[in-house]
Amino acid sequence: MVNFTIGAQTIVTDRPDQTESSSTVPKGSFQIETGVLFGSSKSEGITIKETLAPSTLFRYGITKGIEIRFVNQFESVKNKTTNQKVNGISDLEIGTKFQILKREDVNTEIAFLSHLIIPTGSKDVTIDNFGTINKLSISHAISINVGHGYNVGYDYFGTGKGNFTYSLALATSLTSKWGIYLEPYGGIIEFKSHEANFDAGITYLIQDNFQLDASFGTGINHNMNYFSVGASINISKKKS
Repeated sequence: MVNFTIGAQTIVTDRPDQTESSSTVPKGSFQIETGVLFGSSKSEGITIKETLAPSTLFRYGITKGIEIRFVNQFESVKNKTTNQKVNGISDLEIGTKFQILKREDVNTEIAFLSHLIIPTGSKDVTIDNFGTINKLSISHAISINVGHGYNVGYDYFGTGKGNFTYSLALATSLTSKWGIYLEPYGGIIEFKSHEANFDAGITYLIQDNFQLDASFGTGINHNMNYFSVGASINISKKKS
C-alpha cells in the first residue's frame, strides 16, 4: 500500500493493492498480511475460475530498514470449459525488502524487494522451477492525507524471458479510519504482449496496528476480474 498513515496508525501494508510499499516493518516487528481472492479470466474461449484462500505474507524486521519476507497460499483453479479442477499449496517465496532512501527532510521514499520462488508447491500448482520476483518501489507524500507510489519490476518463473511489471497507486484517507486507493497496473508478458489492468480498494483501521481491506480489479485489454478481502496485523515488541 502507498506510504501514508491515518491518525495513530502504525501499520503500513503491502496489500490490498499491487504496489508494494516503500516502507519496511520496524526492527523486531512481525507483520501478518492475509486474505482471500476470488478471480476469473477468459482467453481463447477458455474460462478459468481461481480462488486463493488464504494468501499470506509474513514480514519481520531484522534491522532498521531491512525485513525478511515469506509468502505462501492455497490455490484452487477450475477450468470451466473442461470442468477440470486442481488444488494445492503454492511454491514458497522467500525474500527481503530494504530501504534505499528514507529521510524526514524529503517526501520521497525508495525501497527494493526481491523474492526467490522455491518449487515446494503441490504437484498441480508448482511452477517446478526456481524463479524470482523483483520490484523497485518509490512513494511520494502529496499531503498529510494523500500519497502515491509506483513500482517497476521483473519476474522470472524459470522458463522464457520473464515479465516486466509496473503499477501506480494513488491513496487517500477519507476519515481517521477509512482509506481508499485507485491503481492502474500491468505487465509486458515475455516482453511481447501487454496486459493492462485496473483495481481499487478500501481499508478500515480497527486499531493502530490492525487493518481490514477489500478490493476489486479488472482487465483493461483482456478478460479478467477479481474480488478480495483481507486483514493485516503488526505485532511489535513492547518497549521496556
